[in-house]
Amino acid sequence: MSIFLAIVIGVAFGATLDRIGATSPNWIIRMLSLRNLHLMKTILLAIGTGSILMFAGQMIGVVDVMHMSVKSAYAGVFIGGLMLGAGWAASGYCPGTGVCAAASGRKDGWFFIAGGLLGAAAYMVTYPSWKASGLLDNLAGGKVTLGTVPGAKYDGLMALSGDILGIVLGVVFVIVAFALPERLNGAGPAPVAAE
Repeated sequence: MSIFLAIVIGVAFGATLDRIGATSPNWIIRMLSLRNLHLMKTILLAIGTGSILMFAGQMIGVVDVMHMSVKSAYAGVFIGGLMLGAGWAASGYCPGTGVCAAASGRKDGWFFIAGGLLGAAAYMVTYPSWKASGLLDNLAGGKVTLGTVPGAKYDGLMALSGDILGIVLGVVFVIVAFALPERLNGAGPAPVAAE
């Protein structure tokens, strides 16, 4: 049943990404160059709403905090994040939108997936070298969160309630999503989403 639910949620998420234009590199590149903020507003609204619902759900006991997963902090994560951002800007895809683009029939999406798989294979082959370099050693205690979440197995960097901090950050994201203009001056016409 959980596999079926994952497939249904994945298909719904992919259809939503396609509907808002996230499977078109034109939309993504315009967002990253700050010429059209439609997609950025959508992403900020989704993250903010999800954060509010998740942390409020944890506070009232509807969401089980034990399902929260936190990745370890280490220098390689930050380097990888910079590489992901550069690849996103160069290709117009992030991993999720690239897969959705391929599923919607875009050939460049398939090339993006192939490149990602080759990169992952290269990392696996060279993993011992990366491990020996120290770039994979934990920073700040490894698995930490900004605020402390009651019942979680992760330490917080601050004594603030992680649930309250998560809700506040979610509200800020939602406010920013509504406050941003759709287009910045001189941005030109909006691109047409791929069909």
